[in-house]
Amino acid sequence: MPIRSALTRFLQLEAAGGLLLIAAAALALILNNSPLSWLYTDFLDTPVVAQVGALKIAKPALLWINDGLMALFFLLIGLEVKREVLDGQLSKPSQIVLPGAAAIGGMLIPALIYWFLNRDNPAALAGWAIPTATDIAFALGVLALLGKRVPVSLKLFLMTLAIIDDLGAIVIIAIFYSGDLSTLSLGLAAACIAGLVAMNRMGVVKLGPYMVVGLILWICVLKSGVHATLAGVTLAFCIPLRTRNAETSPLLTLEHALHPWVAYGILPLFAFANAGLSLSGVTVESFTHHVPMGIAVGLLLGKAVGVFGLTWLAVKIGIASLPAGANWGQILGVAILCGIGFTMSLFVGSLAFVPGASEYAGMDRMGILTGSILAAVIGYGVTAMASRKPNVAVS
Repeated sequence: MPIRSALTRFLQLEAAGGLLLIAAAALALILNNSPLSWLYTDFLDTPVVAQVGALKIAKPALLWINDGLMALFFLLIGLEVKREVLDGQLSKPSQIVLPGAAAIGGMLIPALIYWFLNRDNPAALAGWAIPTATDIAFALGVLALLGKRVPVSLKLFLMTLAIIDDLGAIVIIAIFYSGDLSTLSLGLAAACIAGLVAMNRMGVVKLGPYMVVGLILWICVLKSGVHATLAGVTLAFCIPLRTRNAETSPLLTLEHALHPWVAYGILPLFAFANAGLSLSGVTVESFTHHVPMGIAVGLLLGKAVGVFGLTWLAVKIGIASLPAGANWGQILGVAILCGIGFTMSLFVGSLAFVPGASEYAGMDRMGILTGSILAAVIGYGVTAMASRKPNVAVS
């Protein structure tokens, strides 16, 4: 598939998926704050058991979604990152500088804001990474509402920034949000990875063997204490993009097959399962607690300052230039849109504040939804206003 048509398809899927995310989150909020809230709770608590001989995996539906289906989401992220590194927007250092600098600022400043507001509470500090995330589907969905008023280069800037942001989130999850480790399971996982690498080196292009070993890898990682979704990223990095004999690329084939399922199925289901914040007993004081406040301010203000500030600095010192046809007002709008944390923020929140185990479980969703909604509305407004003018960059 030509790179341009693949990019167009990617943006269309992400935009439509972002709008579906909004609908799924709204439905969860409505349902969990209605007389039918018991249906919502019972659905999430439904026990699901998979057993083969002595091997047994028993989890409620919520954790099958978060640990199982989201592994496919991370598989897709890994495929996209590998493709971009080898053939796309991340293949040349000059293409990475501006979105890379913006992504670093967009992770660092929100984390510092959250730390500052919660620095005296060790238990609350576990959520420091929640406001560092950007939801690519949601952000592109909002930007897509402006249509051709924004240049394609600006969408590419946002997409590349969000991919680097996702890569940073993967590293954070691997280092800071893994539990007690099982040596046996880690050893078996290492053997699976060695097998995947060997298949790649031997030129195996059939997806079946990769997926079978990938499933075993997921089970091993799930039992190891490292978060299971990282198995998806590892599998993605082992699937070949290029082939020796002009066969269809296994990576592109899997990416194109997964994309609709993730955009239209897995992510909306994840949003539905995790965004159902109960508003019972919520007061103004609930929003001013340091945990939701740190998340909301980190997403709305921290992302805007971090992304815009590092972008401005990179351009001013001459190591990068603005996206073609974009102006500083549009960059500011996109920087604010990066504060739509949603999917990845909810995911990190579920790891930082485990429901039933942390007193702050649920508070994170309040901050995520507040910060993300405000970032979406304000970011859209700023970008729309800036896009009324001719797309001429100013210095």
